[in-house]
Amino acid sequence: MRGQVVACVAVLSLGFSGQALSGVSLAEAERLKQDLTPVGAERLANASGSIPEWTGGLSEAPASWRKGQVETDPFPQDETLFVITSNNMHLYKDKLSEGSLQMLRQYGPDFFMPVYQTRRTAAFPEHVYDKFYENALSAEVLDNGNGVRNTIMTSPFPIPANGLEVIWNHILRYRGEEVSFRSGSATPQVDGSFNPVVNQYDYYFAYSKKNTELADIDNKIFYLKTDTISPSTLAGTITLVHETLDQVRSPRLAWRYDSGSRRLRRSPNLAYETDLPNSSSLRSVDQKDMYNGAPNQYDWVLKGKRELFVPYNAYKLHDEDVSPDDVIRAGHINQQLTRYELHRVWVVEAKRRTGIKHIYDRRVFYVDEDSWQILMSEEYDENGDLWRVSEAHNISYYQEPVFWTTMEMTYDLKSKRYYIDGLDDNYPAYDYNPGFRGSEFTASSARRAARR
Repeated sequence: MRGQVVACVAVLSLGFSGQALSGVSLAEAERLKQDLTPVGAERLANASGSIPEWTGGLSEAPASWRKGQVETDPFPQDETLFVITSNNMHLYKDKLSEGSLQMLRQYGPDFFMPVYQTRRTAAFPEHVYDKFYENALSAEVLDNGNGVRNTIMTSPFPIPANGLEVIWNHILRYRGEEVSFRSGSATPQVDGSFNPVVNQYDYYFAYSKKNTELADIDNKIFYLKTDTISPSTLAGTITLVHETLDQVRSPRLAWRYDSGSRRLRRSPNLAYETDLPNSSSLRSVDQKDMYNGAPNQYDWVLKGKRELFVPYNAYKLHDEDVSPDDVIRAGHINQQLTRYELHRVWVVEAKRRTGIKHIYDRRVFYVDEDSWQILMSEEYDENGDLWRVSEAHNISYYQEPVFWTTMEMTYDLKSKRYYIDGLDDNYPAYDYNPGFRGSEFTASSARRAARR
């Protein structure tokens, strides 16, 4: 790992034997009310002040926003501090990931990184902060790292001891109780031409429901139903996913309804390195949401913390007046719409375990200390060469205090193409209170919906 490690954290790899590892001590948990934020981030500013003190995040919507609207930019007055280019990137090398450096090398000068004032906007409801504290005392990793227990609602390990706990914090981070939205994805050709695929997404986060215990959720993290709206050749395709907590003991359940065959079929291989549907083989299933699924194919090594320029507060990309044509360019997105800030991130390296088959031999994840959201990742091939670079551009949503992606992309450095998800075309705002019931996410319910 190149660059300066700014927090001296021991390198710990996965070596569990099936025995559960207990939570932190009461004295350690009290740090979440003292020098650490409720989420587990460093509360104070960095030495230079370029990363400010955490003061609660963006817990209230700006005056410019009204309920039902797409989120407006809370910092319209912010101007670019400086721009990192292929010509000056050597000046910022210690604050750039290897993936960012390679993107600048390969796609410069068109690929550049506009850097703005750091805004620590990530915020969550008070009852979620309470659960962070409770989880810190009780959460355990078990079953060779493939499951957790004594945790609910949000990230289990706000004071992580190893890389696996950091990844579980991302997998189980709070994203609301339910949400409904429409989004487009695309796989632009080398010349930038593209044909978007538009899906309706409905999530029901069983793990994050208020007044819920782990025993009540039947090993489920969330239920997801997607309904393809366009193009016409795919319209009517429905995918249903039951995301399980311990996917080795009880694998992810998935069904797919193809409007051509008019049948709902199980999709047993919708996991790990399988091609993500409609991604033109540019992204694997376990790259959705930057990383998802069982962590059993890799050994996870915590490399420490770094201060890096990362995508953050991407309200320009989220703007309802920005169309897919405004975003997509040949090789990469329109960088004029991006915003990078200096933040502290946990660095986790995943090394493929002996005897395991996966297209990625090694992966590196950069995890936001304020939200446990993976902001960037790097994917390496069998020869140890950097193959793909992924970014998550995030915002704070207003209807429910949630910090989550508005747009994700995976850049394939070999083919010079990329996969992008989160394209908006005057779609309605994300609805964090659609009123779903768990019964709406059964296979029989999906079958009935498909036939209507």
